[in-house]
Amino acid sequence: MNQRFVQVDPAVRLWSEVRGDPRDSTLLLIMGAGASGLGWPEGLVDALAVRHRVIRYDHRDTGRSSRSFDTHPYRIVDLASDAIAVLDAYEVERAHIVGHSLGGMLTQLLIADHPERLLSATVMGTGALSSTPLSHPDGSRTPVDRLPPIDVRVLELWSHPHEDRGLEGELDHRVEHWRLLNGDQIPFDSEEFRASERRVIEHAGRYEAPMTHGRADHSGMDRTEELARTEVPTLVVSAPAEPVFPPPHADHLAQVIAGARLVEIPGMGHALPRAVHAPLAAAVLDHTLATDARARPGAGISPRSPGRLGAAAGEEDPGVFVSRRRPGC
Repeated sequence: MNQRFVQVDPAVRLWSEVRGDPRDSTLLLIMGAGASGLGWPEGLVDALAVRHRVIRYDHRDTGRSSRSFDTHPYRIVDLASDAIAVLDAYEVERAHIVGHSLGGMLTQLLIADHPERLLSATVMGTGALSSTPLSHPDGSRTPVDRLPPIDVRVLELWSHPHEDRGLEGELDHRVEHWRLLNGDQIPFDSEEFRASERRVIEHAGRYEAPMTHGRADHSGMDRTEELARTEVPTLVVSAPAEPVFPPPHADHLAQVIAGARLVEIPGMGHALPRAVHAPLAAAVLDHTLATDARARPGAGISPRSPGRLGAAAGEEDPGVFVSRRRPGC
């Protein structure tokens, strides 16, 4: 495991970390709003690094990266450019991109604006950057602004004013936040998330929660046409207990991104608890390794390519539901 800082411009420096075999194809992890690279759990990162050179990084104003918004305001689309800067710093021409929450939106921007840099894309816990309505099997359509909203319990917690709660009080608040984001299907382990958030705080060297991404300019993000004609192999992860982008947001994503494939991780919400690491890693690796194999004609898929972790090629993980068709089609 190696760490380095990426200088994006004179005012912005991003912390990053790489692990895995440098001979393997690169997989870049992009976290959500206000979350540092340590938002990707160690167990999940390690599982992906078995077959990929994995890079994760801290967004601007998170973790060990520059706190620059107050003196150098930026747009959300600039965060997508940061991902390209990270790839450039590691001299990576093309990579698999995996994005969660806001990271899923940034991944869509990369699909649309920099398709030549992507081997594949995986998006989860996010909404589509498209104005195309959701189509249903009966031919009816639901406009984007009529798709299910964020769970009211999450909105109520987000409405609380930011305040200095002290270290332990901040940890209490973050654990409660993750409890709601976890959804109601997988049992919530408060100690798991408390330990994770303690590592996040130790990594950053401060406990106050980053709030700047919510203040950044969100304009200019619609990519309806570009997503509809993309050729980037894309996997959409569906989480049935997702409270931020509830079903059928994932179905909508799979419809509006050309050729996208939909995979459901049973019980998953917006959080990434230990219980989803194995099935989620298996789904991502099934997608990325198949893409790598297609990019190397005649190479085939290695016998250790997982339908589940450690499974033989061609087997499927019973903990991963794979939709063989785009929903509504």
